This record gives sequence, C-alpha cells and structure tokens, in this order.
Amino acid sequence: MFKKILIANRGEIALRIQRACREMGIKAVMVYSEVDREAKYVKLADEAVCIGPAASSQSYLNMPAIISAAEVTDAEAIHPGYGFLAENADFAERVEKSGFVFIGPTPEAIRTMGDKVSAKQTMIKAGVPCVPGSEGVLPEEPKEIIRIARQIGYPVIIKAAGGGGGRGMRVVHTEAALVNAVQTTRTEAGAAFGNPAVYMEKFLENPRHIEIQVLADTHRGAVWLGERDCSMQRRHQKIIEEAPAPGIPRRVIERVGDRCASACKKIGYLGAGTFEFLFEKGEFYFIEMNTRVQVEHPVTELVTGIDIVQMQIRIAAGEKLPFTQRQIEGRGHAIECRVNAEDPYRFTPSPGRVTTWHMPGGPGVRVDSHVYANYAVPPNYDSMIGKIIVHADTREQALARMRTALSETIVEGIQTNIPLHSELMVDAKFVEGGTSIHYLEKWLAQRRR
Repeated sequence: MFKKILIANRGEIALRIQRACREMGIKAVMVYSEVDREAKYVKLADEAVCIGPAASSQSYLNMPAIISAAEVTDAEAIHPGYGFLAENADFAERVEKSGFVFIGPTPEAIRTMGDKVSAKQTMIKAGVPCVPGSEGVLPEEPKEIIRIARQIGYPVIIKAAGGGGGRGMRVVHTEAALVNAVQTTRTEAGAAFGNPAVYMEKFLENPRHIEIQVLADTHRGAVWLGERDCSMQRRHQKIIEEAPAPGIPRRVIERVGDRCASACKKIGYLGAGTFEFLFEKGEFYFIEMNTRVQVEHPVTELVTGIDIVQMQIRIAAGEKLPFTQRQIEGRGHAIECRVNAEDPYRFTPSPGRVTTWHMPGGPGVRVDSHVYANYAVPPNYDSMIGKIIVHADTREQALARMRTALSETIVEGIQTNIPLHSELMVDAKFVEGGTSIHYLEKWLAQRRR
C-alpha cells in the first residue's frame, strides 16, 4: 500500500479523498492555488504545496507544477479526483512516465473512452446497447450526411466526438436544418475541444439518465455496484441523484449491469468508472463512460456500503477486489442534492464569504463539503460547494429525510440552491419518481410564468 498520495484537486472531492487516505493510514499531500490557501483540506493536510495563482490553467491544470509537487514531497501516487485533469490521458501518461502511480485507468483506456466515437464503437463490440446513429465520425459530403439522418430518422442530435459536460451538442428536427447544424457544431467543437469531429445519433424525446457504477482490478476482476438515476438536470448538469433508480425492473438493470462489468474485462479497464445511459421505453442506450470517480458516488456508497474512493486506491496499489458480484447487495434508498453557490432560480454564481454555515445531521444524513463559517467561496471555479446525501430503508423515507435535512440547512452570506431543492422534494412528479432529463427545465420554465 502507498505511504503517501498527492491529491491533484480542490473543493469537496479533495477533502473526500483526504479522508479516505486518513482512514487507510496514508499521508495526503494537497496541492492548492493561491486563492484556496484557506481551504479546510489544506489546513488538515500532512503536507501542502502551492502550485500557482487562482486561474486553473496556471494551477489545477498545470501538469508540470503538479508533478513537481509530487517529486518534492516524495509522493508515490497521484489521485486526480473529478474534473480538471481527471480524464486527461496525457496527464495520466506523464504521471506514469515521471515514476508515479496514476490512481485511475490506463492512459489508453482514458483515450478510448474519452473520444465519444471510439467509445461507442468499443461498446458495440463489447455488447453494450447503444443509441442508433452514425457508424463513426460524420463524412464531409452533405448528401451522405442527409442519407445517414434519413436512415436514423428525425429528430437527430449532432455531438462533438471530444465533447463533454453537455457542450458540443445540437438537436436537428428537419432535413432543411441538418447540413448547417453539422457545420456549426464542427466549428464549435474545434474551438472548444481542439477536435472538430462530430457524429450523429437518434435524439430520444423523453429519456431518463441512468448510470452504472463499475470497479475493475488488475486481476481481471470487474463488478458493477448498482445504478443511479441522474435525470434531474439542467443544461446537462446534474442537480439531484438517487440510487436505486425508481420504477425500473431489477432484471432489466441486472442485464445491463452484467454487460458493463463484462465490457470492463474486454477493454482491460482499471479502477472506478461509470457507464452513462439514456433509458426510454424499457431500453438502455449507452452515451458515454466517465473514467473517474463521479460527483454522485456517495449514493452508491450508502446503498452498497462500499467506499469507492478507498477501492480506487486499493486497485491502483495492485490489490484484488475483496468481493464478487454475488456479494454486492443494495440496501435501502439514497438521494443526493448538490449544493451550489448560486441564485436558486436564475443560476447566477454567488461567490463570497460564508457568514453562517450550519449543516444538517441525524441518522442517515451525510454532508460532503469543504466549506466552513467565514470561508470565502472563490469566483474562479465551479459553483458546487457541497452535497447533502441521505439514506433510508425506502425512497419515501429518504425523501422525508432529505426534506428535514434541507430545512435544517442554514447558509448565510452567499446564495445557494437549497430553496430549489426544497421545492423539488415536494414536487408531485419528482415524488412519484421516474421523471425525464427534460423535466426540470420544463418545471423551471413553468415556474417563471
């Protein structure tokens, strides 16, 4: 087992990884930007290294600075968390070439699954169900593009091969708008991701977003840890996640889960990962794989009792998975609300000093956050400042527990989206379960009227 790990991230995930290291008796080295000097995890660190100014391009995305920090502190491994360099194959490669262990998949696996076209082709070969679409990158010839769209059937969605986070997508409803939409998406993709390649898929009108969490070791062991429903989202950004997904028959979930574990073995996947699917009319359609720990991993941890971050570290150290698929059991229901420093209905960021910070407690309540009273939320990064997660025997009890937890939460000095969560927890459709990925945006539009 490693004696010292460098954590190449910030915010709540940096503290989460630090806690996992502490429990395992591993020293944690924190890197931080100048604006994060006062962060809780920096104060609690065994060692901390400032790697640059506030701008992430000069700090958390600065590969040489992070690797130098690992060298000067004698760290043995680097955990990238999520976001920033977590899914950057070049970073994983540089970490390994510098003599450190990258806590995550191989650079090859990150490359294959990071490109949406190659990921989809790999999944088709592995027997994972995919959305009907073009067989690869769209050709230049307009007539050929029109032919592919006719074959798939309208509406279609044009997606950037190197896209992510909901960017680089365009829905097309008519043939007249098709060629222009493809050209525009190519231009945007080239500018945003440095890769102008785009592909086409059938646009599903009212799907749910369901994902399968997997773990795979270096001994050809691979398991899936149940599913999560992440359909409550705005502009492709998840807001509420839960496990298990309400209303989907167990045998349907098991069939797709087993295929995901089998795909991990076929592609030689390593560590924690998430297969993301759209689910409509009883069918699963693969959309992408996240080759890292997810923001919403706590809901899976609460229903399975498995510490996913500790498993990432154990797998990277060469350990075998300590359980088989049959030993994994889902118990009860978990719900996570992402707490963002933003206006709850207009979504404008609200950085600033937190004057009051009172988080909920009680049985089955977990809070993952690096914030404390008098902490200044910087304007330089993502607006998420924490997560409130609850676990109970049933979904109904979990909803009641979350309502109580949200009512106990007091944050002053900045705005948060807690009022939005409180409203959604009593919304009839959400309480019923099984809302689509478009539900929240329609709900918000209705609310503004």
